Amino acid sequence: MNNLFQQAEEFIWCNARLLERRLFDFYFKSGSAQAVLAALCAYQNEDGGFGNALEPDIRCPESQPVPTQHALEILDVVGFDAAVGQRICDFLMTITTEEGGVPYVLPSVNHYPRAPWWHTDDNPPASLNPTAIICGLLHKNKAQHPWLERATAYCWEKIPGILPTDQHEMGCVLAFLRYAPQRTPAEREMARLTQHLLSSGLVAEAGTAGYVRKVLDWAPWPDDPLRAHFSEQEIQAHLAEVVAGQQADGGWPITWPPVSPGCEMEWRGWTTVGALRVLRANGYFSQ
Repeated sequence: MNNLFQQAEEFIWCNARLLERRLFDFYFKSGSAQAVLAALCAYQNEDGGFGNALEPDIRCPESQPVPTQHALEILDVVGFDAAVGQRICDFLMTITTEEGGVPYVLPSVNHYPRAPWWHTDDNPPASLNPTAIICGLLHKNKAQHPWLERATAYCWEKIPGILPTDQHEMGCVLAFLRYAPQRTPAEREMARLTQHLLSSGLVAEAGTAGYVRKVLDWAPWPDDPLRAHFSEQEIQAHLAEVVAGQQADGGWPITWPPVSPGCEMEWRGWTTVGALRVLRANGYFSQ
């Protein structure tokens, strides 16, 4: 496993963006959270949202909901910055629809190179993806903002009774339910949707090709609540698949068509850091 780590480290220093290099340094080399925050905030716009290809498949500089979600995911790991979080919520207020949530993507995406699934009409509706996960992360980090109250109400209007067939929507909803302050309905819906997740085909088996979510995408950490639903044999099979997925250059691949070769390398820096985190958390090395 030391050779696996060394090859991955070489790949990251040679190819990854500054943000992923800082994240690698933070996770594995005692790098500072402040260095990660400085790299992350380079993607933040004056309106408080995040753009500038933080999500590599969205090349537009303007702020977008999903890149803003990704910024919150990073802040959640390295340490939530209240000032950055406040600016994010201020931005979200400006793009919230009458329904109370934010759209999946904003029309500004249409004017720049992008993956084909990043396209929208002029007036996109609110969507649980990413409204729900944004709410969940803000609740987890004890944020206080009028936007959060309104968006939480939107999530509770939409979630009861739904049966998501899209892996992203399901992930967003589960993240909301994990951290929503209304614990009784959250636990009820979590139990219902967990059963749907396990029976709906949204958890792909080891060896499945293409753009799917597998066991370790749903339950990457040993203490993840969803781990109880998977056998040790399943976990080990998926971990072995992660190990086998390392490429000759030391990095891990993506499973969808990239916008460009440069975009692909940006994504591979992200996926390589993620693969190393999962392998270490599951005992494959102790770096």
